[in-house]
Amino acid sequence: MKTEFTAVQLRDPAIQRSNEILRSCVHCGFCTATCPTYQVLGDELDSPRGRIYLIKEMLENDRPADARTVKHIDRCLSCLACMTTCPSGVHYMHLVDHARAHIEKTYKRPIFERVLRWTLAKILPYPGRFRLALLGAKIGRPFGRFMPDPRLRAMLEMAPRQIPPVSRNDDPQVFPATGTRKMRIALMTGCAQRALNTDINDATIRLLRRLGAEVVIADGMGCCGALTHHMGKETESHKAAARNIAAWMRHDRDGGLDAIVINTSGCGTTVKDYGHMFRNDPLAADAARVSDLAMDVSEVLMKLGMPEARMGHRVAYHAACSLQHGQQIKTFPKDLLRRAGFEVVEPADSHLCCGSAGTYNLMQPEISGQLKDRKIKTLEAKQPEIIAAGNIGCMMQIGSGTTVPIVHTVELLDWATGGPKPRALVELPVEPDVPILR
Repeated sequence: MKTEFTAVQLRDPAIQRSNEILRSCVHCGFCTATCPTYQVLGDELDSPRGRIYLIKEMLENDRPADARTVKHIDRCLSCLACMTTCPSGVHYMHLVDHARAHIEKTYKRPIFERVLRWTLAKILPYPGRFRLALLGAKIGRPFGRFMPDPRLRAMLEMAPRQIPPVSRNDDPQVFPATGTRKMRIALMTGCAQRALNTDINDATIRLLRRLGAEVVIADGMGCCGALTHHMGKETESHKAAARNIAAWMRHDRDGGLDAIVINTSGCGTTVKDYGHMFRNDPLAADAARVSDLAMDVSEVLMKLGMPEARMGHRVAYHAACSLQHGQQIKTFPKDLLRRAGFEVVEPADSHLCCGSAGTYNLMQPEISGQLKDRKIKTLEAKQPEIIAAGNIGCMMQIGSGTTVPIVHTVELLDWATGGPKPRALVELPVEPDVPILR
């Protein structure tokens, strides 16, 4: 794609990067075949190619965002399926992130939308505040049908029926490995996940220790910054990221780290991009080190070596977009589940998003709802006993529309190696003693 940025514009590192990305696009349109919003809406401007044209015109002319551009960029899930499909290697993620930051700086949204986005940014990344909000949503759910805006109704409907108690395992501490230590890792405990489902981190700690990892919960760690980053709120997202970088680097310098383990794939995609986010910052070296250390939990489990077991349950594996497209991790979770003895099945169109996408299901509930219904239909068609996923957002989204129990992949692997049966599976038949084969 030909671009016409001026020499003055190209002095801006963000424009430089976007120019590189735009020039790599050859207009082929392969991305439209795997774009969920294009599949649902059928509008070229709701495809990656269409959005690229809008972003190019906005940035090249150095103008404030207009309502038309904002509408179509806001409808993007950032599922990154287009990056998996693109034969030219167009790094759409960095381009759309730049566009969102530009929109946030130059476009004045309607007052209700501004308040809503501000509220989400001030609540979701903070587990304590989020717990209070979930309690309020639980109380307000019966009145949801009276809400005038579908986004408010979506927020009430997405709140879980049960709010788990705080897990003290998320407090700063060090868990020693069981037996010989093979790795020393820092576990990212996350933000929303700590309010929505504490079993995931608990299972992760048990499993990693059992397989020979010393697990560090770093003091000062918080939200990865993804939620605000995808809203274009660069100042807030970079502040959150910088806090994490400082927390992890203290441990890396004091005893060393073999990995930073992340069990929420949406966070993992962002943490692995810290090096890019801080490339022109004094924190550049530390940020690059953190990105190099960052690993999805499935990557670490492959390194540690998962013992064989014979579980036998039929599991439909849902591939989170942030894992399969954002991090290009496609087989590890399935390989681990099969090694544990589960029968693993995959739904049709597994590359398509479930519609969760961070705050997307709250900000774009109608499109998100259509994608959720499609995803659940394909999962249930496999007649699974269990649905497994590696991202809390996907679990909440899919779980709100199906009676099939949904659990994190790591909960099943913990169970298969001697951990407790996941709470979501209490209705499954009692399994016989399961031999673990080293």
